[in-house]
Amino acid sequence: MSVEVTPQMVKQLRDMTGAGFNDCRVALMENNGDMEKAAEYLRKKGVATAAKKSGRVANDGIVQAYMHHNGRLAVLVEVNSETDFVARNEDFKRFAKDLSLHIANMNPRYVKIEDVPAAEVEHERSIQLAKTVAEGKSEAVAQKIVDGRMGKWYEEVVLMEQPWLHDDSKKVKDVLTQLIAGIKENIVVRRFVRFALGEENAPQAAE
Repeated sequence: MSVEVTPQMVKQLRDMTGAGFNDCRVALMENNGDMEKAAEYLRKKGVATAAKKSGRVANDGIVQAYMHHNGRLAVLVEVNSETDFVARNEDFKRFAKDLSLHIANMNPRYVKIEDVPAAEVEHERSIQLAKTVAEGKSEAVAQKIVDGRMGKWYEEVVLMEQPWLHDDSKKVKDVLTQLIAGIKENIVVRRFVRFALGEENAPQAAE
């Protein structure tokens, strides 16, 4: 017997995932009202949609600015869309605004993992390996531990891997995937720059 999907259930799932009303309703119906399964259903759907859109050219969009109230910290971030119509979309503009605040607070250095120079990755890995071996772990075990620690390091320096400032149950890339699934256009975080007063070189990254 199928479970009745109520507006309250749909609202709860929308709050959990940020997906649209109809998508949430269908997800709950497809998963017999199970909230966790419905959320996973939406996540997989969003990833699939984003993957399909990722090859499309995104040359429109906006450059969003953030300035801290005391004038000592500022961020510029370029978020691209396929069309000017989406660039005017309120959800798109809200994401860009929230992203600029995220960058100001979380201080990433690169947009995505592929942007991190190989030499920097190898340097960090060697440090973590030496540290792990010094803790008494065997080489084989140490390599697995280092893989986990590198994941944590990426969360510190790579924007897309960071927990979302506004909901740390999601990563930035998950929020972007949800936005792409909802808007149905490719959206790309192209580049950003973060200026803090007194820093000789402002950390920055580009696609």
